[in-house]
Amino acid sequence: MVGRLAREGARTGSQGGTGREVVARCGLVARGLLYVLVGVLAVRVAFGDGGQEADRTGALQELAEKPLGGFLVWAVGIGLVCMMLWRLSEAVFGAAGPDGGKASKRLASAARTVFYGVVAFSVLSFAAGSGGGRSGDEQSRDVTSKVMELPGGPWWVGAAGAAIAVGGIVIAVQAARRSFRKQLEMGRVPEGVRKAVVFLGVAGGLARGALFTAAGAFLVYAAVSYDPSQAKGVDDTLRAFAETPAGPWLLVLVGAGLVLFGLFSWALACWRRV
Repeated sequence: MVGRLAREGARTGSQGGTGREVVARCGLVARGLLYVLVGVLAVRVAFGDGGQEADRTGALQELAEKPLGGFLVWAVGIGLVCMMLWRLSEAVFGAAGPDGGKASKRLASAARTVFYGVVAFSVLSFAAGSGGGRSGDEQSRDVTSKVMELPGGPWWVGAAGAAIAVGGIVIAVQAARRSFRKQLEMGRVPEGVRKAVVFLGVAGGLARGALFTAAGAFLVYAAVSYDPSQAKGVDDTLRAFAETPAGPWLLVLVGAGLVLFGLFSWALACWRRV
């Protein structure tokens, strides 16, 4: 095992294959837990239990109320720091695989580093008692309002929304094409388990892509209408699915898909090539 990891690290340019593997798998476990909790909260909202917000803040509040909740919230925050460090290592040394050193992949990893850095800071702030007062929706509207006040602000907001929406489409397309299979090392895993992991990846990726695409579209609409209140966080975006002609059942479908993506993240923690 050590020899294989060393060879892989050398092939991708990494200077610490085993260290990167540890932080990557810890990060994937933490990400998976958040998605499972958000998905469960979204399903609750669909069935009329809308007391808890279906977003990262709501998930952390739910987790904090459990036995050892404070410890678990800190663990999630540290796990997301690990996720950031993994993506940073990919940006610097290249990702696993024959084309992991391409500039496009390094740039994508750099963007993910920034994203997970922001998320980790938010979770750790919540754990420290300084980040639990405002919902994700409020934060999204406040940030949008501040950016809109800058020179060319609506263009910046629109560009950010378009990037998020396009990213969501890419996530969904890659999930539908099962592109993630080339990242897995499951040669000795039973066929039934492999099929289950592929199902989790497809269903979960489609739901995650739909969420990102919708959130980006709302941000673009906020820019076009010059109305920051039209920007939506995860909770408001998920609730918007229930307002479509499909009604709450579309929200149930998306929420269940986010739970499946969380489970897929745990599967990646076991079998992803890092």
